[in-house]
Amino acid sequence: MSRYAADTSVSVENSRAEIERTLRRYKADAFAYATEGTRASIMFRMNDRKIRFILQMPDRNNREFTHHSRGMRVHEAAEKAWEQACRQKWRALALVIKAKLEAVAADITTVEDEFLAHTILPDGSTVGQWAKTEIEEAIRIGRMPTSLMLEDRR
Repeated sequence: MSRYAADTSVSVENSRAEIERTLRRYKADAFAYATEGTRASIMFRMNDRKIRFILQMPDRNNREFTHHSRGMRVHEAAEKAWEQACRQKWRALALVIKAKLEAVAADITTVEDEFLAHTILPDGSTVGQWAKTEIEEAIRIGRMPTSLMLEDRR
């Protein structure tokens, strides 16, 4: 299966700007992005929810960029392959965000449901990060932990 936008020529900066324009068009009232090491994030506020997507970016030192089937790549070729992988990631994120917002606009779903896993909690973690731990514990113990209960089921 081929990757979406594997051969895109759209720069990371243009994809990020497109994401911001898309968010503004769908009434996001705040927007930010950050990078650190091999991680990038997009954060925005919509419907009084703070939402964050974290992109695990490719590591330019990974063998997939530094080597090919005949050995080492020259530095320029390795850099070009890495940049292509970065462009692909940002194009995929732009697609995901657009699709989610269009589903909301078409009354198929809600902002709250569509962005639930990426909603930022008061401690700075996301619902997805929090839920993963709770779900792993529920599977380990074979029953629902009380912190996931939405109502009293007595």
